[in-house]
Amino acid sequence: MKVKNIKLTMHMLCPIAGALLVSSCSGEEKKPKNIVFIMTDDHSYQTISAYGDSYINTPNIDRIGNEGVIFTNSFVANSISGPSRACAITGKHSHKNGYMNNIDCTFDGTQQTFPKLLQQAGYETALIGKWHLISEPTGFDYWNILIGQGDYYNPFFIENGEQKQVEGYATTITTDIALDWLEHKRDKNKPFCLMLHHKAPHRTWMPELCDLGSFDSVKLELPANFFDKYEGRFAASAQEMGIFKDMDLVYDLKMADKENEIHSSYLEKWGRKLYEQDFTPEQKTLWDAYYDPIIADFKSKKLEGEDLAVWKYERYMRDYLSVIKSVDRNVGRVMDYLEKNGLLENTLVVYVSDQGFYMGEHGWFDKRFMYEESFRTPLLMRLPNGKKGKVDALVQNIDYAPTFLELAGVDVPDDIQGVSLLPILEGKIDDLERKSLYYHFYEYPSEHSVKRHYGIRTSRYKLVHFYNDIDEWELYDLQKDPSEMNNIYDENLPLVDSLKNELRLLQEAYDDSIRFSY
Repeated sequence: MKVKNIKLTMHMLCPIAGALLVSSCSGEEKKPKNIVFIMTDDHSYQTISAYGDSYINTPNIDRIGNEGVIFTNSFVANSISGPSRACAITGKHSHKNGYMNNIDCTFDGTQQTFPKLLQQAGYETALIGKWHLISEPTGFDYWNILIGQGDYYNPFFIENGEQKQVEGYATTITTDIALDWLEHKRDKNKPFCLMLHHKAPHRTWMPELCDLGSFDSVKLELPANFFDKYEGRFAASAQEMGIFKDMDLVYDLKMADKENEIHSSYLEKWGRKLYEQDFTPEQKTLWDAYYDPIIADFKSKKLEGEDLAVWKYERYMRDYLSVIKSVDRNVGRVMDYLEKNGLLENTLVVYVSDQGFYMGEHGWFDKRFMYEESFRTPLLMRLPNGKKGKVDALVQNIDYAPTFLELAGVDVPDDIQGVSLLPILEGKIDDLERKSLYYHFYEYPSEHSVKRHYGIRTSRYKLVHFYNDIDEWELYDLQKDPSEMNNIYDENLPLVDSLKNELRLLQEAYDDSIRFSY
């Protein structure tokens, strides 16, 4: 691979010099803010303690929100990894940035992105960890990315075009690389934007060795709708992301027994390969010491039906939560470094996931649907001397780009579809002039068989249209039915008409060519 280095000439710098040196009324120069943008993959808001009742305590992630803003109504524009990342880096919906699914799309690296605009304004930019947009990263002075989804153990990275394998655990390694860049590789005379993007806690939820068994004694309550029958929701009934029927015993739940007696789906061959090849001998010994007794116990129980479904849920949750424990610990390492080196006082720190995830709600894992658990994502932002507390404004991942640009003093291009959250972070406003959010999911037919759909969400209602090979509408009153169990589309025609009109206005405003017709 060839790495393209973007160099700024003097005539390019002059028009944007104001982004680097902002004069106060007293004539003193004000330092531009740094940006540390931490993104995880598939981290549910349900597993961050800053959001209230949680399965896990996450003190380091919570710190970002407790010292800044916790957005309680943060959502994505397309709940699937690559498309969500493309929305975040461009500030545009999928149909505008061109990366609509993970099947046949490649991100157009020549297009405008916020790192490019920051770089042109004199920022040092770095991308470390998960990229997952197929094409080579552009707009970064330094990049060191995982290949594809990346592996949890002993992963391969591509550092500015050079591939190398690194022994260890992905979350810790990614953090090590980021801290090394902060300490040794960046130009310390420039403001910086560091995109620190973790693989975790993406499927297959392989915990760090030191975290194995961390949640084995925790009592896990089944979600109230774990055995959902999907009445009135055809698209939900057609999906293939159920914990009971679709979560693989070997690939997902690590039941790769040495006797090769446990069999489930076609994915098991990948699971056996994964657990045979990913480890060093020392890592494999520790891994087997933990999982072998679990495998033996599982085989002895011969579980079926609801008992098997509950066992799979609990095994999934214990692994997932253990992976989060490593994420939180490494976020703490970053925060400690920034504080120790005097950077915390001049750096916007952001923690977010590329989308939400199901923790057994509706009996599911994964994402994709516009239902709350996958549509909604955690978002915590700490701006030095900024606002503190919870904010209920409707925000979306297309808003990150304009926020970072405004913070840096860079003019936000007119074609960016998101809005800056900086006025909220600075305490100048409490809400946005936004009545609803737009969502569009395209990846069908594909893994998990989630139908294509688009829709809008207001502060109270959600209207969704499933299209392509079906034509189904769903409407939810989130105030009365937060779990989205009762489709009331046929019960309130005036409300449906009002929401359809709002949906039409959003589709026109965002220039989405795929629209419904009355």
